[in-house]
Amino acid sequence: MLTGILYKIASAFCFTVMAALIRSIGEDVPAGEVVFARSAFALVPILLWLFWQGQLGDVRTARPGGHFIRSSVGVLAMFCMFSGLARIPLPDATMIHYASPLITVVLAALVLGEPLRVPRVAAVLLGLLGVAVMFWPHITDGQMQRAIASGRGEGMRALEGALFALGGAFFTACAMIQIRRLVQTETTASVVFFFTVFSTLFGLATLPFGWVWPDVWTAVALVGIGILGGVGQIFLTSGYRYAEASVIAPFEYTTLIWALSIGWLAFGDLPGWFGLAGGLVVILSGFLVIRDERRRGIERARAQKVAQPPA
Repeated sequence: MLTGILYKIASAFCFTVMAALIRSIGEDVPAGEVVFARSAFALVPILLWLFWQGQLGDVRTARPGGHFIRSSVGVLAMFCMFSGLARIPLPDATMIHYASPLITVVLAALVLGEPLRVPRVAAVLLGLLGVAVMFWPHITDGQMQRAIASGRGEGMRALEGALFALGGAFFTACAMIQIRRLVQTETTASVVFFFTVFSTLFGLATLPFGWVWPDVWTAVALVGIGILGGVGQIFLTSGYRYAEASVIAPFEYTTLIWALSIGWLAFGDLPGWFGLAGGLVVILSGFLVIRDERRRGIERARAQKVAQPPA
């Protein structure tokens, strides 16, 4: 179990450093170009890992359409997240993204027919309150309202970034729903591989819309974004191999520690009081969802044990 937790923490660190690199070049490099780099260079560690695990043969699929849908939604999530990181501080974007598991709960009920019990409904409502608190300064500030009216300025850019981050959380939740469908028949190797391949192609398709020729630092950052994304994905997958999802899920919130530290040291980014308070409320609601999921898992295990006849 400890190994799974350590893998999860390592993946959170990799993804946060990746997000910091995206923020550092976000104002100069189009989001589509960043999506391409994130996916193309991630293929290197992922293919090496699959080869080392002897799972290259597991990437075959009979459901290319399902992978295409998952990848399309995943690319939209990346585009929104990357666009948000270019406009708002790293800690703010990280905390807004914590709304994704809450949105997944709602979508799972609507799309997959999963039951919505009272604890989950309460957790989702609490999480929405936290998101509203994070957005409150962007809506009520007079400078922000003038920026919205004029359609320009830092206030408008910050609001756009927050909305992009929330859009990224929504599309990430949509991707999670599609993954739940895929894993019923597809291997983890195929889900990871085809997402990376399709998202590389989607990113490459944005080339005619104005990529930039990177300087040395930007090129290093783009390669680093892809490598860190691939390694983070490997760590995340490995974590689920050594521990149950309900055990390692809370350690996703270690990204806030990394985001606050890196954001302050690298960019001087610190969240405001509303952002921090709202983020903590969203984290609390996420813990409530995880707790309920763990309880349901125990109940399902007991029910299966009772249903099984004695040997």
